Amino acid sequence: MDDWTSSFYGPEQRELQERFGTRPLADVHEAAIVADHVDDDRREFIESRDFFFLSTVDADGWPTVSYKGGPPGLVHVEDERTVVFPSYDGNGMFLSMGNVEATSRIAMLFIDLETPNRLRLRATASVHHDDPALARYPGAQLLVRAHVEHTFVNCARYVHPHRRVEASRHVPDADGSQPVPAWKRIDLLQPALGDHERERTESAGGTIDVEEYARRLADGTS
Repeated sequence: MDDWTSSFYGPEQRELQERFGTRPLADVHEAAIVADHVDDDRREFIESRDFFFLSTVDADGWPTVSYKGGPPGLVHVEDERTVVFPSYDGNGMFLSMGNVEATSRIAMLFIDLETPNRLRLRATASVHHDDPALARYPGAQLLVRAHVEHTFVNCARYVHPHRRVEASRHVPDADGSQPVPAWKRIDLLQPALGDHERERTESAGGTIDVEEYARRLADGTS
């Protein structure tokens, strides 16, 4: 077997490239589209997105993938090797943020579903509670600061075109306020919530049962 050396591929990828005869093509891709920074075109694309998919890995090597939505510019490119993004109120599990704390390795997928177009980014990340960049994101609980390792554009031929309807009403507004999500109003969950969340439930109209939540989930009003 010839030299496996690559700044991007490991022996497992090389083995499959050899099997399917795509190694020359893979080398062309690495040279043409893989970069260790965010250039101006990629910065413009990243900062135009109002959602992305975040992949993280826990201490045992198990990955998780999470959808992250917010306002346009959700991910800010501070410089060609640094991106930052917020963590808003979620389900309280903190899977992604805990994984970042555990292993620091993340991957991010940005998609334009209308054009379509997509971009991937890999980085070494850290979670911050008091980073000055948090001021960019009213209502955010935490900030992730990521050092870019690789960025690369991706063929979008299998991306099904979608038309954007509207922004989620749950994106925090300019002062960080957002409506109470329906799941936090479920009666069975109230004992697990803090006083502040229970007060918000009451101000939103009180509790709902599981059946009502299921109905709202089905019709998109949750």
